[in-house]
Amino acid sequence: MASAPDLKIGKKLNEGKTKEIYELSDQPGHVLVQSKDQITAGNAVRKDQMEGKAAIANRTTSCVFRLLQDAGIKTAFVKQHSDTAFVAAHCEMIPIEWVCRRVATGSFLKRNPGVKEGYRFSPPKIEMFFKDDANNDPQWSEEQLLEAQFCLAGLSIGRCEVDIMSHSTLAIFEILERAWATQNCTLVDMKIEFGVNVVTKEVVLADVIDNDSWRLWPAGDRSQQKDKQVYRDLKEVTPEAMQIVKRNFEWVSERVELLLEPQARGRVLVLMGSVSDLAHCERIRSACAAYGVPCSLRVSSAHKGPDETLRIKAQYEGDGVPTVFVAVAGRSNGLGPVMSGNTVYPVINCPPLTPDWGAQDVWSSLRMPSGLGCSTVLSPDAAAQFAAQVLGLTDHLVWSKLRASMLNTWISLKHADQKLQGSSL
Repeated sequence: MASAPDLKIGKKLNEGKTKEIYELSDQPGHVLVQSKDQITAGNAVRKDQMEGKAAIANRTTSCVFRLLQDAGIKTAFVKQHSDTAFVAAHCEMIPIEWVCRRVATGSFLKRNPGVKEGYRFSPPKIEMFFKDDANNDPQWSEEQLLEAQFCLAGLSIGRCEVDIMSHSTLAIFEILERAWATQNCTLVDMKIEFGVNVVTKEVVLADVIDNDSWRLWPAGDRSQQKDKQVYRDLKEVTPEAMQIVKRNFEWVSERVELLLEPQARGRVLVLMGSVSDLAHCERIRSACAAYGVPCSLRVSSAHKGPDETLRIKAQYEGDGVPTVFVAVAGRSNGLGPVMSGNTVYPVINCPPLTPDWGAQDVWSSLRMPSGLGCSTVLSPDAAAQFAAQVLGLTDHLVWSKLRASMLNTWISLKHADQKLQGSSL
């Protein structure tokens, strides 16, 4: 095991084919996940040592979990501790592998004769497999999972928890699929596991996500695959063959770090007609920050200073940074229409309506002359979300935050419904 001088490592809690789990005596509720240099296939029917694999796997997992956590996905990951280990929340693992598939290949073809390799699932297909090496991890249905009545860390795994895992699996896959697309690499399928946090009693993404967890086809070409399938397909394990496998793992670990970098950094510029609208604009800026979108505020009146309004517009168009303009003007809104009529960049009206004349004033934002395409969104939070959705088309990190936010909203509603049902019994 890698040395960890700053951690008090307790007893070994578990050991799998590729990792060991240790309790941390000085950090209750946390564990150390230590990777091994071992690579296996077919439930360890094939098993070999691959020097350096532990560090490669740990680096890959740490980057993937950071990406997901930054997006807003709840995970057990806490921090990378060393080259070969990371600290995680202590979870009792739910013994199910959740598999999400975009492209039909591998075992799916064997179980579904007649389906050709390359068949594309839209939406992605989700399957479950019960972790049972002796029986080769049989496929399970939702009904089997519900009837198993697992209780882990004091949490009973019922309909609510199964639905959360199913929806989370899809969101996690789509976030990573979008991220890998920035490297011209197709995420074909992947497997993940969930656990119950022993402290919070929440279902969270746990275990690891490394090059054992997915199929990756650069340029969508199976012949260029970089995942563990290359090892599975070896007719004979030779030192030369293992070097090829290791280089593939290194290729993935190097590029996975690039997934944390934005590909096309955009921004939002909020133009307000008066500084009296500052509080309204600050709400837009705060909401943009939640999506990782830079937002600047400027004051300009299209009625009183149209030349200055167009100069500011030209300044933000001139540096080539993708920009969404948000026009904040009440009463007679000329700001949004003037901006929209003079730029091909998207413009959103977000007028600060007042109780007295709001019903009349809003029509100056809704009723546009022909040839203008600016939209109108009344809520500052919603205007920021709309701007993020526009920028998310070309920035996978912004898109990931939006996708995770959608998931977390759904989970909140699910928990609220479960709580309401429990209180009414």
